[in-house]
Amino acid sequence: MRDIVQLDELTINQIAAGEVIERPSSVVKELVENSIDAGSKNITVEVVKGGIESITIIDDGHGIKKDDVEMAFERHATSKIRSAKDIESIRTMGFRGEALASVAAISRVTMVTKTDEDELRNKNCGRSTEMLFLKKI
Repeated sequence: MRDIVQLDELTINQIAAGEVIERPSSVVKELVENSIDAGSKNITVEVVKGGIESITIIDDGHGIKKDDVEMAFERHATSKIRSAKDIESIRTMGFRGEALASVAAISRVTMVTKTDEDELRNKNCGRSTEMLFLKKI
């Protein structure tokens, strides 16, 4: 599993198609694709009031390292590529590093993630990527 890093400006500009969250179904799509890219074998999707009240995705993927949890919510932060050249051989559904940042920009997000090596972590952010708290649970 590769660490999450923020892409350089040149690479950002070359892949700037961008993630757009237009409706709750867009959130579900992006988060399920993240789950698939994380190697999940089981994915549960729970939607309350059409996704307006809440959307919950539960999976058994490889998780995000505790040191990468904050970076995962930054724009153009990804574990999939390091430069635009890497796009030629990409085999994942996502790679731009925009989905979580886009979701967090328009909603309140709670992430609970665990890798085999790390302890359970909790990340909350509001209508921006500003961290409200990060704590061990």
